[in-house]
Amino acid sequence: MKKDKIHNIRHSLAHLLAMAVKEKDPEVKFAIGPTIDNGFYYDFEFSEGFSLSDKDLKDIQKRMKKLVSKKIDFVEKEITEKEALEIFKDQPYKLELIKEFAQENKKITVYESGSFTDLCEGPHIKNTEEINTDAFKLTRLAGAYWRGDEKNIMLTRIYGIAFETKEELGEYLTRQEEAEKRDHRKLGKELDLFCFSSIVGAGLPLFTPKGTVIKEELQKHIEKVCRNYGFQTVITPHLAKIDLYEISGHAKKFGKELFHVSSEAGHDFVMKPVQCPHQTQIYASRPRSYKDLPIRYMESEKQYRAEKTGEVGGLNRVYAITVEDGHTFCTPDQVKNEIIGLVNIIKDFYTALGLWDNHWVSLSVRDYAHPEKYIGEPEDWDLCEEMLQVVSNELGLNAKRCEGEAALYGPKLDFMFRDAMGKEVQIPTVQVDFATPKKFNLLYTDKNGIEKHPVMVHRAVLGSYERFMALLIEHFAGAFPLWLSPIQVRVLPIADTHKKYAAEVFEKLKNSEIRAEIDDSNETLGKKIRNCKLQKIPYFLVIGDKEIEDKTVTIESRSRGNEGSISVDKLVEKFNKEIKEKK
Repeated sequence: MKKDKIHNIRHSLAHLLAMAVKEKDPEVKFAIGPTIDNGFYYDFEFSEGFSLSDKDLKDIQKRMKKLVSKKIDFVEKEITEKEALEIFKDQPYKLELIKEFAQENKKITVYESGSFTDLCEGPHIKNTEEINTDAFKLTRLAGAYWRGDEKNIMLTRIYGIAFETKEELGEYLTRQEEAEKRDHRKLGKELDLFCFSSIVGAGLPLFTPKGTVIKEELQKHIEKVCRNYGFQTVITPHLAKIDLYEISGHAKKFGKELFHVSSEAGHDFVMKPVQCPHQTQIYASRPRSYKDLPIRYMESEKQYRAEKTGEVGGLNRVYAITVEDGHTFCTPDQVKNEIIGLVNIIKDFYTALGLWDNHWVSLSVRDYAHPEKYIGEPEDWDLCEEMLQVVSNELGLNAKRCEGEAALYGPKLDFMFRDAMGKEVQIPTVQVDFATPKKFNLLYTDKNGIEKHPVMVHRAVLGSYERFMALLIEHFAGAFPLWLSPIQVRVLPIADTHKKYAAEVFEKLKNSEIRAEIDDSNETLGKKIRNCKLQKIPYFLVIGDKEIEDKTVTIESRSRGNEGSISVDKLVEKFNKEIKEKK
């Protein structure tokens, strides 16, 4: 009930926002005003000559609070199409929606709040006295195309947040302040991890040497984990003939999101939107026996999606996606053990990052009302969904069944994690696919010499490196664990007389494959230490007269402070242990 109540409060505040805006611009055109996570928004087309800035939000918010104090009722009324067209005759966006509702034989309802009437299916609170005026806030303005289509007019969107209590609002605002500090776009620039170039193009990130270290360490780690489960690395090209994706069904699925490549010599290719169709052709390159199965391929390569320009931003939405991808070809009786093994891979990987203890699992199944959205036979889907349910039960995953969330070719287990800020992200997935091997006529010979289609199990553990790095940057606030840190340790000689020994220490660390730097500048020790902290380096080593005399270093930890003196050999041993254990 609590969730329903706050939803109704937020929905009602969207109407109050529209009422307050109309007082400022009587000729305003209203679009839609739905609820969203933690709040609401409303889209407006303002009259010619009228402008609104972030500074005006305080005035609008103040007016909304006055409206709340008037104890206005929200009264629902069902009306005819003719009545609706008359009420909203000067509101083009409402008229468009009314005509659609009529075509779909949907009932048309409005909510009256005093003298204000809005087209809405509800629900709402009964009266504004249910709203705590200290528990909501207008936050920002943004541009939004009508219905998300770039061909339509750009509207002005006003966002708000709302809770039941002042304390909940305060807690949310505090979390948001912390989230801004952790924003991967901000930290990526400050820590010199990645950049963008207008000449290269938006949505095409460039990874600096430091950012590349993180990507390569992640790849080495995930490939090592997967190799222990029998995966072998393959490489496939970045483009293919459209025929490949027409067979797989991805040409239809991605449609306008495909990048087409042609040449004057008559070449006509598509940049790959996914890796699985390519990998089917490696499997198909030679005869297979049941004795060969399961065959497991893994690949970390680029994929390309022509995302809408307005949706591209940071590392979360890009055109060129480096995807960690894997596919198993197996017999039907091997599928269950394969899924269990993949779940264990995911568990091992996310445990090392401290994320496993805060997750839930979605069993993503078909939209049963719209089977045309998927490929494959209904009986195969039934079997796959049942199989995933059995695995969930046996492993205690307590997977929540989510209709309509399945992949094109089969159901899946999706793992949802919460980062350090409580934000939920879905990255790892295990998907069962009977359809694709049949589409490509992939075969193996069983023990009776009969040719059969294998089952294809798709898996992604860290998904796209770009999105995963955005998650890690924000989760760790840029303070990566030792094994992931681009710079693991920096050597700090106090004065010129200490530089020779510092250089020897630096060389020993470097030769031990520790990612070390030396700051032999003429800056003060205090400034050198501040620079280490700004760069969020896990360790720095201070070297002065005593360290030279004792043939030691003084070790300072980013998280634990001064850890005393230690020999370089012991230090290398300590670092290697911490890196190996991935704490």
